[in-house]
Amino acid sequence: MSRVKDFVKQELTLCAAFAAALVSCFFVPPDGAYWSYIDFRTLALLYCLMVVVAGLRHAGVFAALAHRLCERAGSVRLLGLMLVLLCFFSAMLITNDVALLTFVPFAVVVLGMAHQEKELIWVVVLQTVAANLGSVLTPVGNPQNLYLYSRYGLGMGDFLAATLPLWLLSLLAVLLLSLRLPKARVEVFLGEAPCVDKKGLILYLALFLLCLLAVLRLLAWQWMLGILVLVLLVLDRRRLRKADFLLLLTFVCFFVFSGNLARIGAVEALLRRLLAGRELLTAALTSQVISNVPAALLLSGFTEAGRELLLGVNIGGLGTPVASLASLISLKLYAHSEHASSGKFLGLFSLVNFSLLALLLGLYQFVL
Repeated sequence: MSRVKDFVKQELTLCAAFAAALVSCFFVPPDGAYWSYIDFRTLALLYCLMVVVAGLRHAGVFAALAHRLCERAGSVRLLGLMLVLLCFFSAMLITNDVALLTFVPFAVVVLGMAHQEKELIWVVVLQTVAANLGSVLTPVGNPQNLYLYSRYGLGMGDFLAATLPLWLLSLLAVLLLSLRLPKARVEVFLGEAPCVDKKGLILYLALFLLCLLAVLRLLAWQWMLGILVLVLLVLDRRRLRKADFLLLLTFVCFFVFSGNLARIGAVEALLRRLLAGRELLTAALTSQVISNVPAALLLSGFTEAGRELLLGVNIGGLGTPVASLASLISLKLYAHSEHASSGKFLGLFSLVNFSLLALLLGLYQFVL
């Protein structure tokens, strides 16, 4: 029982999605239409991107990049800004959760070596905000973007036209918030830079380009998946097991749940009425409770306003710690650091996140 309880705590979203899908099956008994619920293209893209990012991380690419940038910082403010911007810009390509998994522990080590532990809470909070907002720009930045890009058949031009203004506003906000860091001089000696496996770098950059071709619909996703699996079976088969399969299963459960809801006439009509003209606000508020990935999966079945839904779930990643599951990664990583104060972290996290949520929602509801 203790193992079951631990699993439920760690995979609460998956368990909730499975329960919702199971209950919906009583209203719409399983039949051949269930297969049409599942977006296999999105699942394949997510799997391949997770494998590729795991390969690049194993090759030492991100550690070497962070080491070289941060060793050149001459002040606490510049050091903190480097750590924050690493999350902001890398999240566009390696997803927000991987950016935080990679650079939050690095921030803990670097600030400790610089004897700037008192700035750690502020830096990690800003890293979390930066990863969630930096990932907004591209389809591969986070799972909800990748799904909505596929679900609504968006072109790259249309996608960027929707996300670029939000991304630029977010960058400005992150830069302004970083000014709170002191300008005191600091020197950090991180030792010899980590080595990069050049063969691994070349291999996984090539596979990343393969994934991008599929994202841009220049290559069929079936070919992408087949080529990637065949190449790694020969060259690095262990990496094929490094994807987050529980996240993929969570997607499948939500596909079943939302697909069944769409076949219940009264529920479909109600949800469409609730969303009509309020897609952005509804998506942002729904994300506060069930997080933005499930919100995107659920609401997309009841509206064709892809742009508003895309903006809503990305802005909705701000706010509560569960609004973006990547935020929980930061909280866990910070909580395991020396002299951590989870209460102070949550207080500052809430202040910054809800302030930015109110600001961006206000701008998009009444100005933009």
